[in-house]
Amino acid sequence: MIGKKAIAVQADVSVAADVKRMVAEVVAKFGAVDILVNNAAIAHPRKLDEITEAEWDETLTVNLKSVFLVTQAVIGGMQQRNWGRVINMSSVAAQTGGTVGPHYAASKAGIIGLTHSCAASFLKNGITVNAIAPALIETDMVTSNPNANPNLIPMGHFGSVDDIASVAVMLAMNDYMTGQTISVNGGWYMS
Repeated sequence: MIGKKAIAVQADVSVAADVKRMVAEVVAKFGAVDILVNNAAIAHPRKLDEITEAEWDETLTVNLKSVFLVTQAVIGGMQQRNWGRVINMSSVAAQTGGTVGPHYAASKAGIIGLTHSCAASFLKNGITVNAIAPALIETDMVTSNPNANPNLIPMGHFGSVDDIASVAVMLAMNDYMTGQTISVNGGWYMS
């Protein structure tokens, strides 16, 4: 226990009305959203010829549209305060194609493009916008994927949630980094 307060607000972040309600509840409780981490995602491993149009739409809606909606809902308050941090969770799949499928890779690549655009738009307001591109972090989404093999990672093992959290904390504290994609991937993709 570190003496901080938190609330849980159930919302579908791919639905604008839910996002507005969620943000309103958070603002009512805490007064502002200063740091946003966009982390909603789904992954249904499929090859291109196996993806239905509905699966494509669902993946892009949950993984990419949600980033747009939640960022849009909080950015006005950040602009008013001339300070904010937006941290978007992308993926090594945006950089390499990954193992989940083209629908997932496209959604995560879109996050990088949205990150660049928002970073350029809001840097004069004291707002930084960055992305983290993890690879095979030991979560339920990864361990339930039959294609997720730690041998794909040059370091030979899945990453941990703490590996990602430490980068998110660094981005939240940094005043001089914006528009960047930080790769935390055990050496899978080097830039």
